[in-house]
Amino acid sequence: MSEQTKDEHAPEENATNGQAPEAANTQDGDYEALVRLMKENEELKDKVLRAAAEMENLRRRTAREIHDARNYSVANFARDMLTVSDNLQRALEAVPEEAKAADPGLAALAEGVEMTERSMLSALERHGVKKLDPAGEKFDPHFHQAMFEVPNPDVPANTVVQVVQAGYSIGERVLRPAMVGVSKGGPKNGGSDATAEAEQSGQSEG
Repeated sequence: MSEQTKDEHAPEENATNGQAPEAANTQDGDYEALVRLMKENEELKDKVLRAAAEMENLRRRTAREIHDARNYSVANFARDMLTVSDNLQRALEAVPEEAKAADPGLAALAEGVEMTERSMLSALERHGVKKLDPAGEKFDPHFHQAMFEVPNPDVPANTVVQVVQAGYSIGERVLRPAMVGVSKGGPKNGGSDATAEAEQSGQSEG
């Protein structure tokens, strides 16, 4: 075969055996585009997950706020009604039993006042207000306010032995702490003494 014949076939062999520059560039471009699309897809997926998490947090926060608004919206009103209940109770205590026994009209009036107080407290209870009557329970500064200590070696220290004024709660919150007398001098009741607890209670209220 002559040199001329070899030269004529040389371009054809290069095109067949090798890879044209245009084809190589196209493949490189396709690969880069694929990598870019995969990166964008990961970024979009991350944004979707973040948005979903934010929506879930918003849903939970909104549900909690609605729950709190429903349960605690009557707190201020209930606190005022407890003051009225206290006044009715004081009025009943001011009437001697002898006077009621001697005067049927006064006895009927006292009975009506007592029924009114019970009805009001019952209405508050239907709205989530519960009475705290912790006699015999361990003193809890979150729900009780210690007014005095009672020396008694037969009763575990830090025990509520007298309730001066009943407390009330609404939901998980204290509407009014129970005012109590706490035992002193007996065996420990699983905590520090009542005086320390009372100081903590006073600090938390302040």
